[in-house]
Amino acid sequence: MNWLKKILTKQSPINNSGIFCSEISKVIGYKPKNTLLFETAFTHRSLNKIGITGEPLNYERLEFLGDAILGSVIAAFLYKNAPKGDEGYLTQMRSKIVNRSYLNSIGKKLQLIDLVRTKANIHNFGDNINGNLLEALIGAIYVDTGFTACENFIFKNILIDFKDLEHLENKISSYKSLFIEYCQKNKCTFKFENCDDNGKDNVKHFYIKLYFNDAVIARARATSKKKAEEKAAHRAYFALQNQILQH
Repeated sequence: MNWLKKILTKQSPINNSGIFCSEISKVIGYKPKNTLLFETAFTHRSLNKIGITGEPLNYERLEFLGDAILGSVIAAFLYKNAPKGDEGYLTQMRSKIVNRSYLNSIGKKLQLIDLVRTKANIHNFGDNINGNLLEALIGAIYVDTGFTACENFIFKNILIDFKDLEHLENKISSYKSLFIEYCQKNKCTFKFENCDDNGKDNVKHFYIKLYFNDAVIARARATSKKKAEEKAAHRAYFALQNQILQH
């Protein structure tokens, strides 16, 4: 699909609507009624596309809609499949499914980045572009065909991995939250320190030192402060795994 990306970033989407329609049909499992809608779902704001009534033509509005639809489908799925779960339990389970890293992985699996049209360098995008495009695609499916098609797409591509709720219960969605909770319960001190990063990457990175009881327990670097802190907490979790699991 890399050849398609090069074509779509250089030419008008109308000139390539046949190719694009064929590729998007493979992803969503049916021929779209409104190809332009799906082209919008893969248009980055850097192109500054404007509709005939002045509305911005990029994926951000569809991403907003897709996020809401995804949350509704997952909420209904959990309500049906976890009849004994209270509100807190259902909220926790939903957050594990809509975890950004998981949605990013689904977007990567579907190779959605190969369809995006942008003036920006794709290599400068963070991982979240994959999840953003996934949500925009869900929004486009909803507008194009309706809720049932959206639900089918989400079950096939996202909820397929979560039929076993017991497995989902044991899934850790945030090592940072788990690490902080452990420290607070056991009156341990901790600190995430943002340090200067001396890497020579083209993309800015953040370097984090994680202190546990005044000693450095983990270090990590990533393209955002949040990701670096999560990665450091992940490493700290494994260093303290036996103690954490006992509490």
